[in-house]
Amino acid sequence: MSDSLFDAPLSDRLQLALTARAELMARLHAEGTDTYRVFHGSVEGVPGLTVDRYGDLLLVQTFHRPLGEADLAELEAFYATALPGLTVIWNDRSQGNSRIANPLPAERQAAAELPREAHELGITYLIQARHSGQDPWLFLDLRAGRRRVMAEAAGKSVLNLFAYTGGVGLAAAKAGARFVVNVDFAEANLKVAKENAKRNELATRPRLIKSDVFAAARQLSGIGQPKMVRGKRLPPFPELEPQTFDLVFLDPPRYAKSPFGVVDLVNDYSAVFKPALLCTAPGGTLICCNNVAQVDRDAWLDQLQRSARKAGREIREFEWIAPEADFPSYDGQPPLKMLLLRV
Repeated sequence: MSDSLFDAPLSDRLQLALTARAELMARLHAEGTDTYRVFHGSVEGVPGLTVDRYGDLLLVQTFHRPLGEADLAELEAFYATALPGLTVIWNDRSQGNSRIANPLPAERQAAAELPREAHELGITYLIQARHSGQDPWLFLDLRAGRRRVMAEAAGKSVLNLFAYTGGVGLAAAKAGARFVVNVDFAEANLKVAKENAKRNELATRPRLIKSDVFAAARQLSGIGQPKMVRGKRLPPFPELEPQTFDLVFLDPPRYAKSPFGVVDLVNDYSAVFKPALLCTAPGGTLICCNNVAQVDRDAWLDQLQRSARKAGREIREFEWIAPEADFPSYDGQPPLKMLLLRV
């Protein structure tokens, strides 16, 4: 990435990004955070290259094309001086389905599979550069959402849908929520969520529910989930009593299909929004996320307002939550849109 496609050496771009973050990094370290993005290539000059710090790990990822040997050597040499003492692991995800494609030398592979601890807002998270999945166990652009949850959660009941490794639920519990429920379909994700909870002093341990989110949210909302649909028996799911929550966090993937329903953030966000809304207690708060860059945020808000009215619930107030400064955008319209709704 330091070849003729670019008008400046890679190290110059890395330095500019680090300089732009100096004030932010000082604030983050002061509040117990050693996880942040140090290079956001889509805006900072090398599309497809990201560099994230997770504690003593520096995770380099490429999404458009792999790093050449000279590029990797330049990057490692730069950070050895700029952020000394960190272990650099490169995951090339430029192949199909963003799967990690590049083999590592044995010693580096062992370092990549080593469980580590990283910290954000005074919370400890388990991190591993390579594991059975492909994404990092903590999405850093969601920090602003976790921060807001911590500001909102004290004394409240909290439901975290599409919980992944439970970061939002953990933030709520750390902030003094009286009751937290994490829902995710993947056993591996919930195992990490359980390990994360063990690493922190919490007055309330988050409850972990292994379930398709549609099945769980429909039951909690009172819509109900039948066991047979069009003459076909659905896969088993945990049976839950209807229950509403003071604060609901909804962070679905871009697209996912299961026997219980289809998640499609471009064409049908309402399919996941309605049951999440009905899980939110009257007077409560629902925080929705949409990570698809092509979705216009104002059109998305309009869709949610119409969907809420159709469900018999009015949105009283709304507020946009912007990712923090380590995720810059050209136009103030970042791909990740987070919307807080008072309902």
